[in-house]
Amino acid sequence: MNSLTSHLSPLTSLRAIEPEDLDLLYRIENDTALWAVGTSNVPYSRYLLHDYVAHATADIYTDRQARLMVDNAEGQTVGIADLVSFDPSNRRAEVGLIILNEYRHQGYATSALQQLCDYARRVLHLHQLYAYVDVHNEASLALFRKAGFTAAVRMPDWLCDGDSYHDAWLVQRLF
Repeated sequence: MNSLTSHLSPLTSLRAIEPEDLDLLYRIENDTALWAVGTSNVPYSRYLLHDYVAHATADIYTDRQARLMVDNAEGQTVGIADLVSFDPSNRRAEVGLIILNEYRHQGYATSALQQLCDYARRVLHLHQLYAYVDVHNEASLALFRKAGFTAAVRMPDWLCDGDSYHDAWLVQRLF
């Protein structure tokens, strides 16, 4: 198992998705509580996720995304880190990061985001990373600020939780 580890972030390691991760991936993708903080709001079948894991090339230029599992130092999978909407012409990608509830507030998100930024800059040679964050999600905004992201644009009514719309910050980090 190859890891994308950083000497700056010893709490976690990032690794490719394995078939053994299917149940966890299914749990994360179908957690309706997470739909309000992201741009996806449709359930994924186990079959579709299995097909994705089986056919992903692990080449960001082919797949236009990199989905990585976040493991802690004990080898427990604590979340998932994504680079999606990869745009090679403009050398940028959107960041997605989910740490499972039982592992939050332990430094894993900070560690994983730092590693993702390091990977994007050093390996993929990206110029920028960005994310959309609900203006009321103070924890996520603090996480991104700590990782060197700045709030660039406030997007009115950008996210919908099913009942109402919420403004979001487009946060970005330039390298």
